[in-house]
Parts: sequence; C-alpha cells; structure tokens
Amino acid sequence: MSLLNFLKNNPSLIFNLILEHLQLTGTAILSAIVIGVPLGIIITRYKKLADPILAIASIFQTIPSIAFFGLLIPILGIGKRTAILVLFLYALLPIVKNTYTGIKEVSPFMIDAGRGMGMTNMQILRMVELPQSLSVIMAGVRIATVINIGTTTIAAYVGGGGLGELIFRGIQMYRNEMILAGAVPAALLAIFADKILGYVEYRLMPKGLRKKA
Repeated sequence: MSLLNFLKNNPSLIFNLILEHLQLTGTAILSAIVIGVPLGIIITRYKKLADPILAIASIFQTIPSIAFFGLLIPILGIGKRTAILVLFLYALLPIVKNTYTGIKEVSPFMIDAGRGMGMTNMQILRMVELPQSLSVIMAGVRIATVINIGTTTIAAYVGGGGLGELIFRGIQMYRNEMILAGAVPAALLAIFADKILGYVEYRLMPKGLRKKA
C-alpha cells in the first residue's frame, strides 16, 4: 500500500523520470543501431577486422557499469552525456555481434542465386542478406534494449537522471516504497520495450519469412 500511495501522490515525478529514462535509453540504443549495424556488415566483408572489433566491443561489456561511469567522470564530467556514452558502449556488442552472425549465417546458395540474377552487392545485401538475418539482428537490438533499461537506473549515479534517482534516494532514506517506485516501472519498461520491438521485427520481416520469426 505504501508503494501505491507513493505512486498516487507523485504521478508527475514518476512520469517525468520515466520520460527521462526513455530518453537516455532511446538515444543510446538508436546511436548503437546507427553505428553497430553498419559496423557488423563491414566486418562480414573485411574478415580480418571481425575478431579485433568484436574483442574491443566485448571489453566494454566486461567493465562493471558503476566503474565505467566512474572512469568517464574525470573526462566528460557528470550528466546525461556520460550516461549516454556508457549505455551506447554497452549496447554496441550485441548489435554488432548479432548483425555479423546473422549475415554470416545466410545461405551461400541464396547469395549465389542473387548474383546469378544479376544483383549487385548492395542489392544482395538489401534484398537477400538483411531480410534473412533480420530476426538475429533484432534479437541483438532487443537484448541491448532490455539490458540498457536496467543499466540506465545507474545513470543517476552520475547525474544522468531517470528512474534510478528514486532507487538511490530510497536507499539513502531507507524507504522501500521509493526503491520499488523506481525499480518496478523500469522492469515494466523493459518488458514493454521487448514486446514493441518484437512487433516491429514482425512488421519488418518479409511476409514469406514471418512464420519463421
């Protein structure tokens, strides 16, 4: 009941923090898609780059999030910029790796058939490789999004805002209802985002492949 009372008495605060949380996560994920998908495509063409780029992206994943934030504060200071950069780097690996894996798993026979029909490399990418690998790429985007929504709660540690502010404030004040008021909406956002991205994947998938998705 204390949680319900807190939510009832602070609707504007909760709403603003949710919007801030979505802004941080959305900016990081969109940036990771814009950079990660082309990078994943590039390393399928230049295989010598694949291992070092995936290794570098993996290193970012191994650094604890709080330590990562702490390392960047002396360089970028506190605020949203630092939070978005850390979230972007965390999102990069699953998107790059799944793009690379998805395209590599496309049947060579389908690629050869495309070449036999006179398709250019760009047409093969757009009409054969990307549609066939879309489910794997979107799986990476969904994983990155869900992880980022959770990691974004730590952005409050560097003044980034979001629902983490309630969690940190609740810990400091020993108020469980404040902790839950930050944690529960964050969990619901992760579930909702995953469902939305699943629908987007379904709509983007060519009709002939939707049953396989």
